[in-house]
Amino acid sequence: MSGLLALLDDVAAIAKMAAVHVDDVTALAAKAGVKSAGVVIDDAAVTPKYVQGLPAARELPIVLKIARGSLFNKLVILLPAALLINAVAPFLLTPILMIGGGYLCFEGAEKIVHVLFHRHGTGDGHGPGDDATDERAAAPIDAAHLEAQRVSGAIKTDFVLSAEITAIALAAIETDVIWKSGLVLAAVAVGITALVYGAVAILVKADDVGLRMASAGRLGATRVAGRAIVKAMPTVTRAIGAIGTAAMLWVGGSIVVHGLKDVGVKTLYDAIHAVAHAAASAVAGLAPVLSGFAEWATTAALDGLFGLLVGLALIPVVSFGLAPAARAVRSLAAGRA
Repeated sequence: MSGLLALLDDVAAIAKMAAVHVDDVTALAAKAGVKSAGVVIDDAAVTPKYVQGLPAARELPIVLKIARGSLFNKLVILLPAALLINAVAPFLLTPILMIGGGYLCFEGAEKIVHVLFHRHGTGDGHGPGDDATDERAAAPIDAAHLEAQRVSGAIKTDFVLSAEITAIALAAIETDVIWKSGLVLAAVAVGITALVYGAVAILVKADDVGLRMASAGRLGATRVAGRAIVKAMPTVTRAIGAIGTAAMLWVGGSIVVHGLKDVGVKTLYDAIHAVAHAAASAVAGLAPVLSGFAEWATTAALDGLFGLLVGLALIPVVSFGLAPAARAVRSLAAGRA
């Protein structure tokens, strides 16, 4: 009997330990997911463009295909690569993060420049956009082939965004246990993919739901709500895009600032936090409860401003240096094939 009780105690201890580890993984995954907010919002804002111009009945299947591709990117390719780099060459994580942060800054700045100086276009540098216009202007293409092209393009774009999410999440994990890091990255991958593509599914079908409510609703209130949904969706889409751009600049700028601090260049980091601390102290005299928010908002605003400056500086580098070089490499590869 005593042996049975001892066994039960052991089982209870193991269960308790497992629960603690689950709590740790959940907490770390939540923290890592928050750190990836800018990329997540941008991903949700970008993906609906890939179903524009395709039959409504294919919208959800296309979103599902992209979501499956996104999970493959995160779980099969990026997660093992991130763990390998972290185990073998952890010193590479900061440079990789800074490159990803610079990419976010570039994307955010490019979106702003596009809105200010290229209002006639529809593209955003991510996907169909203006390319969709080119597709329509080109020779006719069957819907299945166009769908395959869109899904392939979306998954390629997702790979870049997923790489940033994985790198940001890995940097936010406060554990040296490789299996726990793997579980956290897997939880972030699944959670963020479900969040992003669940939101995308809602966005792409909201118009259809609104139209159905407006035309077939039995109650007047239902029809009014349906018309309101249809009218609101363009504004909602633009708002998500604007929030995504601001979040990209904030997160990208923050990554670069922290990366500079980690490599020994602390002046900018110290200056931003000195200004944020001063703002918090000033607000504390008026409304102490808001001092923490004031410090966070000031830090985020200054990180975002720095991110915008970095992005603007990178636009000519990418436009006149990296992009032509990439096109030349692709042309050379195509010629050899």
